[in-house]
Amino acid sequence: MKMSPEYTKAQANMQPGEITQDGFLGEDERPLVDIIAADEQEMAHQGITFEAAAARMRYLMEEGRKGLEEPVTVDDTWIVRVSEARGFLASPFEDGIFRKVNCQVRLAPGGKPAGDEILFSELSLHLFEKYHFLEGRGSSFRNEPAQLKKVLKL
Repeated sequence: MKMSPEYTKAQANMQPGEITQDGFLGEDERPLVDIIAADEQEMAHQGITFEAAAARMRYLMEEGRKGLEEPVTVDDTWIVRVSEARGFLASPFEDGIFRKVNCQVRLAPGGKPAGDEILFSELSLHLFEKYHFLEGRGSSFRNEPAQLKKVLKL
């Protein structure tokens, strides 16, 4: 896939210091479209769809909000903590502004933490769902497809 002007601008916005201090790419130097294509391929290899994963993530975020920033057990399978900081973050694709809401999901079969977890924000969930962007390797909010499959039980 070729880098369109929209994706070129988004990748520029993803650099450290543009929207966030650390940016969205970590140490990944590949073109944005190559990062997305590789992650789409890995998601397919893992046998999970972006739609199913995003739906589960949204569900867990909604359930976690009920804890008012304290951890809650969801469906006897996950421990979820949703926290919010002041302010907003703009999408690097310039298609929205998102609250600084983070969701930590820890796999906890029977309510007992298993050690596996994922972390995502309202913005990272938007980028995942709309653009299939899991962030660059080494980024703070990157979730590997195999880890998503395991933690989300997909």
